[in-house]
Amino acid sequence: MTVRKAWIVGGAVLGAGLSFVMLLVVGVYVVAGNLANGVGGATKALAKGSVPADYQALVQKWGNLCPAINPALLAAQLYQESGFNPKAQSPAAAQGIAQFIPGTWATHGIDGDGDGDRDVWDPNDAIPSAAKYDCTLASYVKDVPGDPTKNMLASYNAGAYAVIKYGGVPPYKETQNYVKTITTLEDSFAAPVGRVDPSKQAAAAITYAQNKLGTPYLWGGDGTAQDGGRFDCSGLTKAAYESVGVTLPRVANDQWNAGPHPARDELLPGDLVFFSDDLTNSRAIRHVGIYVGGGYMIDAPRTGAVIRFDPIDTPDYFGATRVTEDGAKALPTTV
Repeated sequence: MTVRKAWIVGGAVLGAGLSFVMLLVVGVYVVAGNLANGVGGATKALAKGSVPADYQALVQKWGNLCPAINPALLAAQLYQESGFNPKAQSPAAAQGIAQFIPGTWATHGIDGDGDGDRDVWDPNDAIPSAAKYDCTLASYVKDVPGDPTKNMLASYNAGAYAVIKYGGVPPYKETQNYVKTITTLEDSFAAPVGRVDPSKQAAAAITYAQNKLGTPYLWGGDGTAQDGGRFDCSGLTKAAYESVGVTLPRVANDQWNAGPHPARDELLPGDLVFFSDDLTNSRAIRHVGIYVGGGYMIDAPRTGAVIRFDPIDTPDYFGATRVTEDGAKALPTTV
C-alpha cells in the first residue's frame, strides 16, 4: 500500500467519473472479442520480475537445459515448491528453494556453481540440480507417447515407472492435478508473446469494485461485517474476483501469479495492476488495483483514504495480470 494521488474526490465528480469509466469499459470490451483469438508463441522467456533478481539468471540459464523444460516452467516449479524461499523446509524434510528430500539430493544434487560442494540450501546449487533432475526424469520416459514435459512432471510426482506403465500421465488424481498445476503456473511466469485472452469474469469484478467506491480503507480488511465492510488493496481485488467465483490469494504479490501478464498497451478492464519499489522482483509487490481503462484503476490506496480511482502510470508501476480461473486454482495455498 502506498500514498497515491486521488483522481476523484467529490461526490459530483465521482458520478461523472463513473460514467466515464463505464464508457471505457464498454468501449474496450467491444474490441475484446478480437483479442480472444490472440496466439501465444512457443517461447517461454520469463515475465518481467516474475523471478527474484537474485535467481533470474540461474532460472533463465538452467531452464534451457533440455527440451522438456523451459525457464518459465522451472520458475513455476520453484514457486510452487518454496515460493523462492532458499530456507524453506517442509514437515517431510524437503529442503531449500527446490525442496529436495535428503535421499533425492544425495543422488541428484550437483555442484551448480563449481565451488567444490553440493549445498541443498544454496540456490546456486539447488536450482541447477532441480533442472538437472527434471531432465534426468525426462530421459527416463523419453520413449513414452504424449507430451514429454507432462510425462516428465508426472514422473516427478508418481515416478518414471508409473508413466512407463500407463504410457503417459498415470490415472492418479494427485499426479494429474500436479501436472495441470505446474503447466498452468508456467503461463504466469512466461512473458506473453502477442495478445492474451480477456478474462471472462472481468466486467463483473469491476462492477463489484465500483460498488465499493467511497468505502474507507482498512489495513487487512476483507470487507466482512467484522471489518465494517472495509478493505485494503488486496482484500478488495480478492473480494471482487471472489464475487464471480474466482478465489485469489490474500496478498498482492501472490495475486500476481494468477494468470498471464499483458503488456501496458494491452491492458483490458478487469486486469489486476501492481506496484512495487523493486521493479525486478514480483515478491516485493506491495500494492494492487483493478484496471478500468483509460489509464485508471479502482484501488484501496492507504489508511485515511477511501476506495477510489487512481492513475496507474506512476514510477512504481510493476505490471499487470489477467486473472484466469485455472491460474488462480493453480496457486499454492501458502508460499
